[in-house]
Amino acid sequence: MSDNALRNPQAGLSPVEREWKRYTPLQRVLRFAVWLAIALAVVQSLRYIEIIPEFLYDAPEQMGDMLSRMWPIDWGYFATDVKAGLVETLHIATLGTLLSIVLAIPFGLLVASNLTRHRGLNLLARIVLVASRSVNSLVWALLFLAIFGPGPLAGTLAIAFRSIGFVGKMTGETIEQMPRGPIEALQAAGASKFSEIWYGYWPQLKPAFMSIVLLRWDINVRESAVLGIVGAGGVGMVLDTAMNLFQWPRVATVLVSIFAIVIVTEVVVTQIRKRIL
Repeated sequence: MSDNALRNPQAGLSPVEREWKRYTPLQRVLRFAVWLAIALAVVQSLRYIEIIPEFLYDAPEQMGDMLSRMWPIDWGYFATDVKAGLVETLHIATLGTLLSIVLAIPFGLLVASNLTRHRGLNLLARIVLVASRSVNSLVWALLFLAIFGPGPLAGTLAIAFRSIGFVGKMTGETIEQMPRGPIEALQAAGASKFSEIWYGYWPQLKPAFMSIVLLRWDINVRESAVLGIVGAGGVGMVLDTAMNLFQWPRVATVLVSIFAIVIVTEVVVTQIRKRIL
């Protein structure tokens, strides 16, 4: 063997043996298949949504005309009906969140496999939580409108039933991730199941649970702002009425007010989490 080969072991290898490829042939075929499926899905979607080119070309002009009709914003509408709609929206979000807590806690405890060791109960709770998250709040509102009629009651129940899945799922996952040390100590001392939950699980769950509730309330304020479009109370009903009557300055007042209340709730939730949790 030459001195060059001893100094450089790779020198004696052929170029084919030293060639490096990022993906195997099977991986390249699979990547091509995925990209092809995505392209076909996009093309098929564009065919079914029936985009009309004339509407696209005219959209900037229509948008400019709408904005010109909204300006200047008429704040005279705020004191007459927008303010009351915003207050009702906050009430819907708050009451709906509180009701969801009462309904979600039992399912959150049942879905946690380390707390409830009955697979049937785990499955039942998981089905309820998935069903709650699967149905949009507007669909829940339509269902309760058919039962209770138009008004904030339907909106409150829609917010509550929509939030059960979120609060219950997050609660159950938090319980499953808890350390077992305090729980095993209580079990060794002969504590009852209620004592395990209250003295073992709750002190560990409390910070995360409060954060979950605050986050869900923030989300519910945004969702309850549009429930009025289907008649479930709140500022959405004011927005829907103004749009139906083509009162564009009033529409602008409602939109700016919704944006402002969302920003305020975001700031409030952030400050509460910083100072309390």
